[in-house]
Amino acid sequence: MKKINFRNIRIRKVDPAELDDGMLLLNLYLTQAITFVLGLTIVLFQSQSLIALLRLPDRLSAWGWAVLFAIGVLLFDWLVARFVPEEVTDDGGVNKKLFRLRPLWHIALLSFVVAVCEELLFRGALQHAFGPYWTSIVFAAIHVRYLRHWLMTGMVFAISYGLGKMYVMTGSLWTPIAAHFIIDFVMGCIIRYWKDEEDGEG
Repeated sequence: MKKINFRNIRIRKVDPAELDDGMLLLNLYLTQAITFVLGLTIVLFQSQSLIALLRLPDRLSAWGWAVLFAIGVLLFDWLVARFVPEEVTDDGGVNKKLFRLRPLWHIALLSFVVAVCEELLFRGALQHAFGPYWTSIVFAAIHVRYLRHWLMTGMVFAISYGLGKMYVMTGSLWTPIAAHFIIDFVMGCIIRYWKDEEDGEG
């Protein structure tokens, strides 16, 4: 049997410009499907009640906390974009490639899918086992495109930790889902519409 020489294996950084739109979308939806199945499996192995976990919050304040948290994150992100050099916040062009030409309904769909799948895994499953701190470490680590910059990694960790504390405070998984959705949806719309106007493409 021929041995594999691992020293000859090279990992090449992929330029987002090289990815075609269909491949990018397929990769995103496939990743989210895996995230959802993994989260669901862990929740069931933990003997949590999926019905109880996905029950809508019984207090209106839970939705209010989601909106306030999302506004806080978006304001902080605006300040970072305004005062920090662009190369520090660069994600390799992935978000721009993903949202730049996307219709509004698809931005909303992508944001909802990502919010539900990621929050089920991280807040619903992993946080149940490890708490918000260690869950946020993992959450920041999987956002590999930000790991080159300590500021962006710190922001992702802080957002995740805030979502985790909000889940603990409200007792509803829909609170972090709603906040996550608002953040991604507004960011996607900014990339799609506002950035295009700035670049003279809109």
